[in-house]
Amino acid sequence: MPIHDWTRVDAGLFHAFHQTWITAITDALNGGVLPDDHYALPEQRIGGPIPDVLALRRGATGTPGPREGGVAVADKPVRTKVVQKRDPEIYAEKKSVIAVRHRHGEIVAVIEIVSPGNKAAKNEFRRFIEKSDDLLAAGVHLLIVDLFPPTPRDPNGIHAALWDDDYRCPADKRLAVASYDAEDKTAYVEPLGVGDALPDMPIFLRAEHYVPVPLEATYNTSWKMFPNALKGLLQ
Repeated sequence: MPIHDWTRVDAGLFHAFHQTWITAITDALNGGVLPDDHYALPEQRIGGPIPDVLALRRGATGTPGPREGGVAVADKPVRTKVVQKRDPEIYAEKKSVIAVRHRHGEIVAVIEIVSPGNKAAKNEFRRFIEKSDDLLAAGVHLLIVDLFPPTPRDPNGIHAALWDDDYRCPADKRLAVASYDAEDKTAYVEPLGVGDALPDMPIFLRAEHYVPVPLEATYNTSWKMFPNALKGLLQ
């Protein structure tokens, strides 16, 4: 299923779709993608006003087994068009934050699906970037899914605003999905365009260990549930 042009409908319709998508991703993660000592839950707020978040809980401590640790980057490297390391000293300059905890345990990663409102106003966009930056600084891994084109607030996309001012969004690939290993200070970015298929993207559970998030399969599942009366607006 190709990515649709969500700028053709109002923010409320996208919100309805991504609420279904969040549920589909949660179900997929809990249905066998995550190790047995992790689980996914929808969250209203993680350290800020952004509601589009899934939280993953760290399980028991100790040396992870083959099922518990996810996939090692050394064994199966992440294949994205852009891989960027970051100087660890950058994090020393950031203010200390308190990592947001789920009531059942420690959050190790979040998945954020960008909404039109996150880019609609300067203050909202700044809060989104600051919240994401604070999570990374606290060692919380991130996966950001942005199916909306750049705005004057992010002329090269959210990845450039969050991670690398020198990153340039390809002219024909103005959308993106980006996964951040907060401990290894590495970003994995896949530029996308309307009509492209979504790749499976890693969500890191600890440094250099991840599980693949089935974005395309869950997008398709959510699209099948989208009302037929509204599908025509996007086709």
